[in-house]
Amino acid sequence: MVSNVEIKGFQEFAKYTQNIDPNGPPVFFYFSGEKSADGNSWCPDCVEAEPIVKAYLTELKKSVIFAYVDVGNREYWKDKACPFRTDSRTRLMVIPTIVKWKGVQRLEGEQCTKRELLQMLFEEED
Repeated sequence: MVSNVEIKGFQEFAKYTQNIDPNGPPVFFYFSGEKSADGNSWCPDCVEAEPIVKAYLTELKKSVIFAYVDVGNREYWKDKACPFRTDSRTRLMVIPTIVKWKGVQRLEGEQCTKRELLQMLFEEED
């Protein structure tokens, strides 16, 4: 039921958003720090949240698109001019952040580790 997409960097994110089908399943973006060769992000909060989010998605019975967005390395993310921070579509302040596309709903930081909040975000009707 969950279609997974991997997006690396802001340019890929911007391009992907141009092609979202407004009549298709809801799209959720999971913004996280870049992963090293061992598969772990430099961001400890992202490392903590990812297995919880993935476990929840395996149980989700709803058709959704889940896009994992790599925001880049720590230096790039920490730059106040980082487009993930400044773009009006994202306006990220912390990672991890999960955003429902074209919605106001989002989970930030520690909220991404709370199963009940994940359930409210993913199962809320439009």
